[in-house]
Amino acid sequence: MTSVDDAQAPQDLRLVPAALTSWAVTAAGILWHVGGVVGALVVMVGATAAAGWWSSGRHRFGAAVLAVAVVGAGFGIAVGLRVNELRHHPIADRYGSLATVVVTPTESPRSLGGGRLMFRGALRMLDDHEMSGRVVVFTSVLGYAELTAGRPARFRARIERPTRRDLTVAVLSATGEPVLGEATAIQRAAQHARSGFAAAARTALPPDQAAMLPALVLGDTSALTGQTTAEFRAAGLTHLTAVSGANVTIVCGAVLFTAAVIGPRLAVALAAMALLIFVIVVQPSASVLRAAVMGAITLLAVASHRRRHAVPALSASVIVLMIGAPELAVDVGFALSVTATAALIVIAPAWSRRLVARGWPKPLADAVSVAVAAQLVTAPLVAGISGTFSVVSVAANLAVAAVIPPITVIGTAAAALGAGWPTGAQLLIRFTGPELWWLLRVAEWAAAVPGSTLPVPSGLLGVVTVAAGGVALVVLWRWRWVRLGVGAVAVCLLAWTVAGHGVGAVGPA
Repeated sequence: MTSVDDAQAPQDLRLVPAALTSWAVTAAGILWHVGGVVGALVVMVGATAAAGWWSSGRHRFGAAVLAVAVVGAGFGIAVGLRVNELRHHPIADRYGSLATVVVTPTESPRSLGGGRLMFRGALRMLDDHEMSGRVVVFTSVLGYAELTAGRPARFRARIERPTRRDLTVAVLSATGEPVLGEATAIQRAAQHARSGFAAAARTALPPDQAAMLPALVLGDTSALTGQTTAEFRAAGLTHLTAVSGANVTIVCGAVLFTAAVIGPRLAVALAAMALLIFVIVVQPSASVLRAAVMGAITLLAVASHRRRHAVPALSASVIVLMIGAPELAVDVGFALSVTATAALIVIAPAWSRRLVARGWPKPLADAVSVAVAAQLVTAPLVAGISGTFSVVSVAANLAVAAVIPPITVIGTAAAALGAGWPTGAQLLIRFTGPELWWLLRVAEWAAAVPGSTLPVPSGLLGVVTVAAGGVALVVLWRWRWVRLGVGAVAVCLLAWTVAGHGVGAVGPA
């Protein structure tokens, strides 16, 4: 019996239809109710039947079709019950009225500008009656500046109908100042670590770098300026300022490097502990839990060298998340995480092997393949959300790829040290200064490239347009004249940008 190199073995795709069906049916049920569930189920069963017929022959796909139908029906019933419960929620009778509520935030409030804040939370009380449900709260900064995730707040609010179909029961517009309760001991410790880390960064780094470090390590973007945010968006680097699976992979991967000293089993246990602490400090919102799951899957593929196990693990995780947090089915961040993770474990390794076979150094081949694959699969979704497409994203991500891991590892270690040894945390943070400088300069230069972002239709039309363009580029890339043309355009844009900076540097004041 001959062994097959796992890197070249075909992917195990048996759970993929069930995962896609659970996702599609849940999303359709939330957005379009019964009709959406039926339509999504018919489409997924038909797609599975067609794929099975094409790949296995007419007599071998019956079990797969039956499994997809059963999974789809089960998730359809589940989401139907959730939507029906939402329609008959007691708070629906109070839309348009004022009430006293108790809400526990699931995330720290985010600034909307103009002295306004927004946060998501779990409803606990309505006029002294126990009640549950997901809510979105809009309020002023006055009185809410000390509010953090896990710290309950009692306040008066106007109750409005949800503006989005995402299993939220109400939108609350707070009036007056709140009465704040106490978070749990673990949540207070996490908040202390976050605030201590931000304070240490302000002490050790220049203002722009001090604002960026908490964003990269903990997803805390509260100190970022509007200009920096705009530059990162134009450069296609916005994903770095949100906690993603990459953060989790880097942190756990750094811990796993100790396996050579302490042994693989203890290293895995330490990595699991580091993951748990990281999630608590960053705040275990749905997006962070999603990132933890996706990052752990990517880590599994990289650390175990068993790439065939990664796709089943990703598929199983999608199914579990659809059961535990069905609202993620209509969350764009979830879609970005899943597609990016799938690209990293399916597309990037294959492209990297082809580049290595053509003589590329493996580290460079891996970096290019990861950047291009992630951009290819996520660009349509980003375009559909923002109505723009960054043409410099791949180059910008390649330029900063080498500095993100040390920033994440050193920054996370500094955050862990901050509560007990602030001086040591500040010392570690200083080592991130050069990397942060480079990251900020790349974002600035990339945003300054003429035509760095292109306007595209938003919504579904934008998704289809950019996806079609990406597929066309992949198909045409085999022709030499296409590669030469893309290279020439890139060189011209680079020359134009450098010339513009040179003129700005020597021109009259």
